[in-house]
Amino acid sequence: MDGIEREFAGKLTVIHLNIHEPVGQELGEIYRFQYTPTFILLDGEGEEAWRTIGAIDPSEVRRSLDLE
Repeated sequence: MDGIEREFAGKLTVIHLNIHEPVGQELGEIYRFQYTPTFILLDGEGEEAWRTIGAIDPSEVRRSLDLE
């Protein structure tokens, strides 16, 4: 995740949440995630563009951002 954050600095914001903390639990209910790690990409309007559970594929992030 750190590599994704560095590569896309200025193009996206990465937010790390701990599901054991109140804000993580609250957002877990809103975005309906149950497993960790869960990665959710939101578009500029705050709508979910895609999600994945487990390992993240940087090429999938690039495709979703139209950077490939």
